[in-house]
Amino acid sequence: MASLGGFLFGFDTAVISGTVEIVEKQYTLSKLEVGWFGSAALMGCIIGALFAGSLGDRYGRKPTLILAGVFYFVSALYSTIPESFGVLVWARALGGLGVGMASVLGPMYISEFSPPRLRGRIVALYQLSIALGILLAYLSNYLLLGFSESSPASFGGSGFFHYTMVAEVWRGMFGAEMIPAALFTILLFSVPESPRWLVKAGNTDKALRVLARVDGRSTAEHELREIQQTISGRQGSLKELFSPGLRRALLVGVGLSFFGQLTGVNVVVYYGPVIMRDVGLENGNALFYQLALGIINLAFTLLAIWKIDGWGRRPLLIGGMALVAVSMAVTAILVILNAPPIWVIVLLGLYIAFLAVSICAVIWVLTPEIFPNRVRGRGASISTFTNWTMNAFSAFAFPWYVAAFGLGTGFFTFAGICLIATIFFWKFVPETRGKSLEEIEAYWTSRK
Repeated sequence: MASLGGFLFGFDTAVISGTVEIVEKQYTLSKLEVGWFGSAALMGCIIGALFAGSLGDRYGRKPTLILAGVFYFVSALYSTIPESFGVLVWARALGGLGVGMASVLGPMYISEFSPPRLRGRIVALYQLSIALGILLAYLSNYLLLGFSESSPASFGGSGFFHYTMVAEVWRGMFGAEMIPAALFTILLFSVPESPRWLVKAGNTDKALRVLARVDGRSTAEHELREIQQTISGRQGSLKELFSPGLRRALLVGVGLSFFGQLTGVNVVVYYGPVIMRDVGLENGNALFYQLALGIINLAFTLLAIWKIDGWGRRPLLIGGMALVAVSMAVTAILVILNAPPIWVIVLLGLYIAFLAVSICAVIWVLTPEIFPNRVRGRGASISTFTNWTMNAFSAFAFPWYVAAFGLGTGFFTFAGICLIATIFFWKFVPETRGKSLEEIEAYWTSRK
């Protein structure tokens, strides 16, 4: 249920890909305004991520996730019925608040009750939900656009159905999110609070019951003692994250987020159809091939979930990112040489596959598990704040950058960043496979 937040994350960030060109024409937007439209939700994500950790530490993971669900639903509603471009931008930003909050607290919540031997693949369900949300956003965009283009101009009369499904189909694309948003919010009322937050709040009996439901009474009692020892009645502070040992964990968390969003992955998610039209595909074909990329993303996310606890985090992260850099560089060469569009599509498919099996899966597993219990919310917030800041920057700057320097140059830029990221991950990211959250904390403090 918590990983449904990832589904909404994926759906919300991908649904815009089918609306960009339609909204641009309807409101006669400049390229900078297109960038503002594409990054409006991400601005909300930055704010949501910044405050989610503090809210989650103070009020609990569960109530804060429910609040995120409410933001999702209201955003989807007002993105369907805006009377002006300004209202649409504000509605997208509100949805971003929900995405930002859920992206911090969803993986954190899941990691805090997962057994160490299974934590990688369980937390990676969040990334699977993101991939599924992206795929279904592409599918709904493709189907709605096809329905709109095949329907007579008078179909549905002049009512709301005609308005949102035919005349201005981008409204229906955004409105589709209301269904999973409502489901996510309602289902969250039936899940328990995080056991580690309960211990920090002094409710050890309830924490023990939650842990026992997950992995049995004896294991739960041992884990509860470890949690109590690491928390030891202390309240974590922001300053503590910069202490020797933990500042290295913070460096890893921020580095994962910084480089993860400069790989170009979300530019392909947001502007995929535009990119494909730039290399020679028509609108309908562009959305079809974008759907194919979504299927590849989902398939290789499943591979990552299968292997992340077997192969470990480092091999997937470092090996995958090296292949991401190579595939993006080759894509750039093909674009510059004006190669047939299908060649570019194939290379973009490889690029998405390597991303899905490496950083896109690993980042959501590593970010919540590398920080100690007492500062996990704040550490995850800073890392995810970096994630969304760089995401917003790339989404805002990409249309202008490509217009100024060309698509091939943009892809070469991403390839260079991916190479630097591979070196950073090789040098700084530890292996956390099979370790409890308390053992990972001990690893950092032993490196003072």
